[in-house]
Amino acid sequence: MTVTAGWYMTLAALLFGVGLVGIFLRRNALVMFMCIELMLNAVNLTFVAAGRAIGDLEGQVAVFFVLVVAAAEVVVGLAIIVAVFRQRASASVDELAELKG
Repeated sequence: MTVTAGWYMTLAALLFGVGLVGIFLRRNALVMFMCIELMLNAVNLTFVAAGRAIGDLEGQVAVFFVLVVAAAEVVVGLAIIVAVFRQRASASVDELAELKG
């Protein structure tokens, strides 16, 4: 039994679905942040699988750029979450909605 690109695409769709469900169901900012990262990694898996299926390296190059952007997002996002957590002692997104002003 060979593992084809379809198997990787199915796995990526499942991972993306788990991340999407986590975004909609959980109210903790850290958990939502991890779900976004899971969705980005599912997209990366899709890029690599598609690139390998067509025999091209462009998918892997796209993954490199997505990882660079994700790393920058992690730095900024975690800094904001830690700053809010220090002020509020809670990472609930519902409580953060009160900060609108």
